[in-house]
Amino acid sequence: MNDDHLTEYRISSERVFEGHFVKVQSDQVTLPNGKTTCREYIKHPGAVVILPVFDDGTVLLERQFRYPLNQVFIEFPAGKIDPDEAALDCAKRELLEETGYTAQSWQFVCTIHNAIAYSDEHLDIYLAKNLTAGPSRLDEGEFLDVYRAPLAELLDGVKTGRVTDVKTIIGAFWLEKIQAGLWTTGP
Repeated sequence: MNDDHLTEYRISSERVFEGHFVKVQSDQVTLPNGKTTCREYIKHPGAVVILPVFDDGTVLLERQFRYPLNQVFIEFPAGKIDPDEAALDCAKRELLEETGYTAQSWQFVCTIHNAIAYSDEHLDIYLAKNLTAGPSRLDEGEFLDVYRAPLAELLDGVKTGRVTDVKTIIGAFWLEKIQAGLWTTGP
């Protein structure tokens, strides 16, 4: 399928802000109709999401305060991919650091793009099984609670609006399909 009638082309690009974590680009682009406009977006190195599942089907979740929205969220473990780090290595590192758990079985589930209108961020989702508990290794300044819950409880949280984090919602829906035998994990 030819997408030329939808595609925008970069004329120029400028980094307008570079913080410790966030980088903002401002690009001049040519639209499909030949006109020009500005596209501002956040550059992100990518991240991983871990779906830790115990043998009984319960899942490992976190409660963490998120400053931009000034509230505690229920989330699956996740984290930013470091420079030159493979996504699976990041998933293993983040699971251990945030929860203290390690997993013997890892399967790639999918890649999602969570903010396509204003960021190039992608998240690679991994299913982690055969979990073993250990001590967490939280980063300096990182505070969270880790707990175990039935998948049905997590899905109810999505339904009632207690769980609003998009990566966790997508992960919960994937797990529901996987546990029902309707979907399989990716390659």
